[in-house]
Amino acid sequence: MSKRGRPFKACRNCKTLVEREVEVCPKCGSRSFTDEWNGVIIVLNPEKSDIARKLELKDKGRYVVKIG
Repeated sequence: MSKRGRPFKACRNCKTLVEREVEVCPKCGSRSFTDEWNGVIIVLNPEKSDIARKLELKDKGRYVVKIG
């Protein structure tokens, strides 16, 4: 699947992964999104996750590893 055909886009500000229809990021309020991202991290328990701590992710959710 091409990057443009992905069902999700990433917030440039906080790296949250959201559905294409979303116009405002639910985590940070940004309207700046990109289709150019790689890797996905799903955080279920940020308090106990070493990866979430390292990436400074404080909330549950889907995040991208790298933006474009």
